[in-house]
Amino acid sequence: MTPKVNTILNRATQGKQISQLEGEFLLHQRDVTTREAIRETADFLRKKQAGETVTYVVNRNINFTNICEQHCSFCAFRRDSNTSGSYWLNFEEVLAKTADAVNRGATEICMQGGLNPEAKIKGLSLPYYQKLVKTIKEAFPKLHFHGFSPQEIQFIAREDNLSYETVIEKLKAVGVGSMPGTAAEILDDRARRIICPEKINSQTWLDIVSTAHRLGMPTTSTMLSGHIETPSQQTYHLERLRSLQETAINNDYPAQITEFIILPFVGKEAPKPLRQRVGRDQPIIEDMLLLTAVARIYLGNWIQNHQPSWVKLGLKGATEALNWGCNDIGGTLMEEHITSMAGAQGGTCMEVSTLQNSITEIGRPYQERNTLYQPVAQPILSS
Repeated sequence: MTPKVNTILNRATQGKQISQLEGEFLLHQRDVTTREAIRETADFLRKKQAGETVTYVVNRNINFTNICEQHCSFCAFRRDSNTSGSYWLNFEEVLAKTADAVNRGATEICMQGGLNPEAKIKGLSLPYYQKLVKTIKEAFPKLHFHGFSPQEIQFIAREDNLSYETVIEKLKAVGVGSMPGTAAEILDDRARRIICPEKINSQTWLDIVSTAHRLGMPTTSTMLSGHIETPSQQTYHLERLRSLQETAINNDYPAQITEFIILPFVGKEAPKPLRQRVGRDQPIIEDMLLLTAVARIYLGNWIQNHQPSWVKLGLKGATEALNWGCNDIGGTLMEEHITSMAGAQGGTCMEVSTLQNSITEIGRPYQERNTLYQPVAQPILSS
């Protein structure tokens, strides 16, 4: 291990923040001994910042439509309307999926979908999204509704000529409890112009998330990694998230980022140009683990909860990530379409007992939690 690495890691263990250049330097390390030292530092900080207990949430993903106006180069999920494989769940189907989730112990519904311009057929866009929320919350008022990414907020605001603040306030009023941090991809517009040129730019994503914090709506944060982005862009992404969280905390906003999740790129069924450019179908586990460790070192003072994606890494890879800085193993999901349609091999549903066994195998205790990382004593059995 070089003196420079040793200096960076020693400063991190003392609770000091590392710089963007230092984070990038760590991501370039290839020596096995050096990577192990980085892992040990991340694991030490995980224990210090989040404790020994590994948490999980019993939840269900509902991707209510895959009809989308955008054409992101990494996405195998989206479809045009009236084409093979396109779908749009009706409210009865959404409610049936929710009821099934509650019967299986879910405390959270995660709701995201394509940017379907046909929502206007059912009225203005915002009333359609509000009805999605009300369909669930009126039947199961205790169930946490985690839904609608910053991209979806921007879509609703654009379609209905509303401010982001108005959209968030009105969704919060009908029962949205928190906002997924997806659509962040890489918060560097040079990469975004290639992989998702139709998506919101990085500053818009940051502005919408910060607005949510100011209005009292917690959010998560993510990074799509392992495609065309560089270590410099990865650390720039981490820096922007850290700054965003600092703003929320230092300004005493009533909400902030609750967790950070790395979403490794799965290229097996991605559109051909990006798949050829990346040159692989599945994530490189070793690179994802190193990034996981550096993310803990970089963000841990500000964002304590870090989660891998068992859908993308497989359960074995996700469990290993618990030794590289993660303190949460994610949710049961029950169904998942966006990543599975991209060719991920991790599956779409995980039983609670399977998650618990994986945690036990690495000698750590486990605890069910809710969306906001509060311990769950008993499931929601009825409305």
